[in-house]
Amino acid sequence: MPRCQPLFCERPEDAHPAERPPAQTERLAIMSTSLAAALAALELGHLEPRAEDLSGMAPPPTEALEQTVTAIWSDLFTTMSNTSIERDIEDLGWGLVNLFHRAAAKKHGLVDRLTDDIRLLLAEQDGSEISTANLEEKIDLAKKVEESAGAFEVMRDVAAAHYIRETGRSWVPSSGNRISLGVTAGIVDGHAFLRARRERALNANTAQGTPVVFAGGRLTFANDDDMKTFADNLLATLNKVRAHVGDMYLVHGGDMKGIERLAASWAEQNGIQQVRFGLDRKLGDRAGFRRNEQMLSLKPRFVIAFQGNGVTERLVIEAKARGLRVVDRRGPLGSPPSAARRVAG
Repeated sequence: MPRCQPLFCERPEDAHPAERPPAQTERLAIMSTSLAAALAALELGHLEPRAEDLSGMAPPPTEALEQTVTAIWSDLFTTMSNTSIERDIEDLGWGLVNLFHRAAAKKHGLVDRLTDDIRLLLAEQDGSEISTANLEEKIDLAKKVEESAGAFEVMRDVAAAHYIRETGRSWVPSSGNRISLGVTAGIVDGHAFLRARRERALNANTAQGTPVVFAGGRLTFANDDDMKTFADNLLATLNKVRAHVGDMYLVHGGDMKGIERLAASWAEQNGIQQVRFGLDRKLGDRAGFRRNEQMLSLKPRFVIAFQGNGVTERLVIEAKARGLRVVDRRGPLGSPPSAARRVAG
């Protein structure tokens, strides 16, 4: 039995495309690079639609969007299974989700530009019929584009749900956030539109509930039984904490090659919001400790700690110093350290 089990151990070909060694990335990305170049040649994101182009048009029903994405996913990956390109399913799946994510982001970018136009038109309002008509047209266009963004977000979220079922990994964009602004009906004027969009953006970027911090490193296991025992202990711990904190949201470092990936997948499968604190590489060796400070500044109800490096050890020390409750699972295979001491005794 190999020393390193694939669920927790990184291999160059298992890593996210942005994290692979250059040679590995180049070898596996020839096809996707060519496709990206072709799509870039068709880039139309700089063209702004007119209100009359979208007049009377509504986005597809949510159910139709969900069924379409499911059919695409099923047909594509059924075809790839048990073939020589089966190992590329994860990369292709990530790219498919990202396709819808980028489409939604472009629409939101256009709405941002339209909101600037709306602010300008509001400032220039003189009560004339022409200025009023121009403002109404711009508001209507912004609402239509925002509806389109919502449709792409539905497709992205459905694809992301298939991705986690297929790979066991939570889909995370290479940059930026994965949020859904949604659409509020009944926007009646320019001021109301701007206020509603600002509130939706604020809510989408703010986790609601009680924070729970999760930390752990990249582990290896001697055999499958040890790996399963650890995974069972990890999930049992998360479920137990959730039973105590029903409105929890999960705070972690976003390491998608360690055990934080399992916690992120658990959160997504259970509909729990997540807040990721990535490392600020400009801080060098200080980056991990700075992230600890940021996570603890949220005053979490619990800090869940599994085996990790010195940064994780420091997180536990600082949490206890602040009087925070620590769920310590740094013992063997995700058990409490006290259990290991009892066995030793």
